[in-house]
Amino acid sequence: MRNEIHSLHILGVICGLVAGVWLGAAEAPVKLVTAGYSPFAISLCMVAGVFTARWTFPTLLKGTGYVFADLMEKKHLIVWAILAGALWAVANTLTVFAVRDVGLAVAFPLWNTNSLFGLLWGRLLFRELEGASNRNTGKVVLGAVAIVIAAIMLGFSTLHGSGPQAAHSIRGFVAAIGASLMWGTMYVPYRKAYLSGMNPLSFVTAFTIGELGTVLILTLALDGGTHSTAFQLFHIRGVLFWLFLGGFVWVIGDLFQQFAAKYLGISRGIPLSNTNQLWGLAWGALVFGELATANSAHKLLVLAGSVIMILGALSISTAVSSGREHTSRHEAVMRECDRYGLDYYRTLAALGGEEFGREGDERKRWWDYLIVLVATGIFVWLGLRAVVPPLKMDFAWVIGLSVILLASLVVGTWSLWRWTRFS
Repeated sequence: MRNEIHSLHILGVICGLVAGVWLGAAEAPVKLVTAGYSPFAISLCMVAGVFTARWTFPTLLKGTGYVFADLMEKKHLIVWAILAGALWAVANTLTVFAVRDVGLAVAFPLWNTNSLFGLLWGRLLFRELEGASNRNTGKVVLGAVAIVIAAIMLGFSTLHGSGPQAAHSIRGFVAAIGASLMWGTMYVPYRKAYLSGMNPLSFVTAFTIGELGTVLILTLALDGGTHSTAFQLFHIRGVLFWLFLGGFVWVIGDLFQQFAAKYLGISRGIPLSNTNQLWGLAWGALVFGELATANSAHKLLVLAGSVIMILGALSISTAVSSGREHTSRHEAVMRECDRYGLDYYRTLAALGGEEFGREGDERKRWWDYLIVLVATGIFVWLGLRAVVPPLKMDFAWVIGLSVILLASLVVGTWSLWRWTRFS
């Protein structure tokens, strides 16, 4: 039993760290807002990319038959997944406003305080860390706080100049903190779904419907209706590809984040995935040259913040849950099963990475391959018409960081397949 707990803990840590790599890279296209595009336009196009990407890599892993069977078995979770998507959509739109008003360097660490909100909700609603030793509780709490402190240090380290993005606009700060609250609350449906045994690949299907519908409503209501610049962007194919690509990168990162939340809980998984600040800094500093004019004090903040974030992640990753903590989690699973009439032992097995009676559902149908072909074709079609965005970039670092992205994907995918077969 202890070896199984330890293995799932290691798997959750791997997923959380891989999520950080991919979620950090997904923020790079948001810098297009500095080129004058509407925040609603950026958000809608990126979410359209998320929705399209959902039907590529994830569909190949399990197939639509499995996904819809899982959703129909737990119908009560569909509304929770849509709600989570709506919360994400509002948060993502707020982040674009924050980037526009105070810049990515300040906004990113502010909205990454969502890990503290997630830690609070996990403790209050799902009794996470109950039964944990004082040492493990301290590791998780101090690790989460350290990551937030490091994120703030890294954010301030990239501030330079006196342009409009360096100004501390109240509107930008409010938008960033609002995004943090939305994202921190969004993890409540995540955890509720996994305590009921839902697979992350199924959850994200309903999730993307909620986020696309919400962003579309926001755009129509607040950005000029059908005259919004968002719909004009769909005709600018050279730019649209990069926003769709950002959506694809986000889908991969979010799937790993959800597996981390499943196997570690939101109190451990979310702070680990928030190491995306470190990777966001890497893209900002190395690719976009955000540290080009930084003085030695700013560079010292970068070094100190990076070390603190690594130590925070290390603290959380070594806080392996005890038997008493797992007993508390099993009680939470029992409450969900009693409330919605689910099979307790089957749900518990799914939470541990094992699923039964789904072999036939996982068989790929011809339409699965057609869906993947159409979704991939959209990306290829946009890519062939893509142009280099109007941003100064170091392409050598683009290649280097892309290699790291692919390497982390291989490690994370292999680990999930080895231990759980993506269950």
